[in-house]
Amino acid sequence: MYYMLSTQTHLRHLLPMLALLALVACSESSSPPTVGDTTPNGSDGFRCSVPEDDLVSGGVPPDGIPALLNPPFVGADDPEVAYLDDTDRVIGVLVDGEAWAIPHNVGWWHEIVNLDFPNGLELAVTYCPLTGSSLVFDRSVVDGVDFGVSGLLFQNNLIMFDRQDPTSLWFQMKREARCGPADGVRLPMFPSFEVTWAGWKILHPETRVVTGSLQLGRNYEQYPYGNYEENEELFFDQDGLDDSRFLKERTLGIPEEGGGEGIVFPFGSLEEEAVGSRAVVHEEGRGGSVVVLWDRELGGAMAFRPVIHGESLTFHVEDDRILDQETNSEWRMDGLAISGPRAGDRLEPIPEAYVSFWFAWMSFHPASRVWSGDEVES
Repeated sequence: MYYMLSTQTHLRHLLPMLALLALVACSESSSPPTVGDTTPNGSDGFRCSVPEDDLVSGGVPPDGIPALLNPPFVGADDPEVAYLDDTDRVIGVLVDGEAWAIPHNVGWWHEIVNLDFPNGLELAVTYCPLTGSSLVFDRSVVDGVDFGVSGLLFQNNLIMFDRQDPTSLWFQMKREARCGPADGVRLPMFPSFEVTWAGWKILHPETRVVTGSLQLGRNYEQYPYGNYEENEELFFDQDGLDDSRFLKERTLGIPEEGGGEGIVFPFGSLEEEAVGSRAVVHEEGRGGSVVVLWDRELGGAMAFRPVIHGESLTFHVEDDRILDQETNSEWRMDGLAISGPRAGDRLEPIPEAYVSFWFAWMSFHPASRVWSGDEVES
């Protein structure tokens, strides 16, 4: 069923204005037409495949939170990275063997970083501060769409818009467009790793990272949402929240093929499973075997196919090291073998695996299997 999105989107609540004024302040980006101004069907609005009442204005106009396009990167030891503490979280990607880091600190203020690489790869690194969700999309398969922040939310989650066609709205955690001509088009994901800045530097000391000197009037040392990550409050009310765990506990989720519910691994459960500082979980996901590697020191987890060169591997933790049973090689949380017969081999990450807050994952995937210790709850 399709719904018409009117020119004046239903506003349910006002986000605390201090945070919003800080986010909008100093924005010099040009704004596209307000949602509904451009109408592909000639009526006062355009088609969405979600009810209008489920779309909430975040209180800022399109581009009020300015997405970035190819910001400058510097080395990890550059003075322009002084805005980052070791405990800050970053979204890391590997492109042709080179490491790139996009900090949450940048995501707080910009939410989308569009990146073009020399090899033709075009990525959108996205972070929604309200749902704690970090997803990286491959823009090259949709003609390199330049994504902006629409100012609209769905279940507290970021809605992106296509700057070439502002009537196409893309829902971050749905991983597809749900409004406009692109409705139903899914964005393929690119593998990413969400860990602490200290953890990423341990894995990739040669990494490049977004500079803190973007000259956009933002203070990237300042988190603009108060104590939001530590409390149980949401900016916008939602019905049917799963409060069986702390709402903003970070999780690693793997959606099933075709948009199914998938399986979710709460960080707290992974920590409880840890032997020393690391944990290994073998499960099934996206139609095959999955291994999740957790590392407390790095502050994160990632999911992989436990197969190298056609050989299935079984992993365990021994003496605080992740080892495979078949060759006794040692592996890192990012899927790289660092010693033993497999040294230099790298596991295939599952691109669709991503980190988000507990409440957000369960809002988008309410029937997910929940991994808890050595058990999976349906």
